[in-house]
Amino acid sequence: MRLVVLTGGARAGKSALAMRLAERWEGPVTYVATAEALDAEMARRIERHRAERPGEWSTIEEPLELREALEGVGGRLAIVDCLTLWVANLLERGDDEQAIVEEAAVAAAVAAARETPTIVVTNEVGLGIVPATPLGRAYRDVLGSVNRAFVESSEEAFLVVAGRALRLEPWP
Repeated sequence: MRLVVLTGGARAGKSALAMRLAERWEGPVTYVATAEALDAEMARRIERHRAERPGEWSTIEEPLELREALEGVGGRLAIVDCLTLWVANLLERGDDEQAIVEEAAVAAAVAAARETPTIVVTNEVGLGIVPATPLGRAYRDVLGSVNRAFVESSEEAFLVVAGRALRLEPWP
């Protein structure tokens, strides 16, 4: 496997599945974390995630420059957790929606071209109601496009629901 994408709802088990897949890898692992501790609750979440990871895994905390982080991982398996926060961080910074999608396509190509596996975690946010605000709608739309760019570059993609993974087949 080169690039595997795990998408689904919040708390569906995507990160746990990514970790289980990585634990099968016999080589070194790097966890690319896109979250930022901008408040106490997020800081606690980040700390909980750190504690769940094996001590021998390295971590790159990179909220914005995902492509550069992937290029710097070298011959290690990479877990990217997650595109959902990466996109939010880019929108928060003021990046243009089209620029985000273009950067995602480049980052996905980098991930797919790596010699060692990359496992990407992302949320599917387009299954619910239409967001009430322009920013909410823009976020939903751009994340959907980013997810599609990564899945199109992936070797395998799964929808994770309630701790179970459903393989997503390519279009005929």
